[in-house]
Amino acid sequence: MQLHTHILGQGQPLVLLHGLFGSADNWGSIAKHFSQHYQVISVDLRNHGRSPHSDSQTYAEMADDLLEVLNTLGLAKIHLLGHSLGGKVAMQFATQYPEKVSKLIVVDMAMRTYPDRYTQLMDHMLAVNLSQMASRNEVDNALKDSIANLRVRQFLLTNLVKNEDQLQWRINLPALKANYATLIAALAVRFDQPSLFIRGERSDYVQDSDIIELQQHFPQAEFVTLPTDHWVHAEQPQLFIQAVEAFLA
Repeated sequence: MQLHTHILGQGQPLVLLHGLFGSADNWGSIAKHFSQHYQVISVDLRNHGRSPHSDSQTYAEMADDLLEVLNTLGLAKIHLLGHSLGGKVAMQFATQYPEKVSKLIVVDMAMRTYPDRYTQLMDHMLAVNLSQMASRNEVDNALKDSIANLRVRQFLLTNLVKNEDQLQWRINLPALKANYATLIAALAVRFDQPSLFIRGERSDYVQDSDIIELQQHFPQAEFVTLPTDHWVHAEQPQLFIQAVEAFLA
């Protein structure tokens, strides 16, 4: 599958992978900063952003999608950074194609099975009759009772686009829901090259027990904890940049 990418800068390639319901646009100022020293390739994963839709979404398939990106761009070796779902994709890619990865960075994600956090949220989004909605504000109001967190709603609404005057979700919600059990399942991964795992201090995505497991599968791993929730790079961009720069240097 030929994924959509956004490319900035020149130099050693640094590939950025977003999380569930996200897109390449999420990296914004982070991508712009790193483009001063690297060729930054922000990728839309399948069923996200401007990339094609598919009924199937396994980690092996997403790793192969990324390999196709590298082959299309003629890139032999990259630094690879992924947040959340993108972190799992990054671990899978480094496992399948270790010769392609110089350094791996995983942001607030472990390799274990995660609880179902988002099926109900997807149901709420799918229940909104977009044909009756004229604006993002109307969709926000329709979701307000079922998704109380304003920040979560604002993030989800970045996926709302207008096509021929009709609002629609840009992400492939039916496929994401159908494949969600696969996306939250544990990974069988290993990578023997330098790796950095950055976690949020107030997030429960990477716990101390996860670090013990990760150390066994990523023997050259380093671990950094930043004072954030799950959205590490959005909440503390400067501290995040410092941690990544120190590791890549």
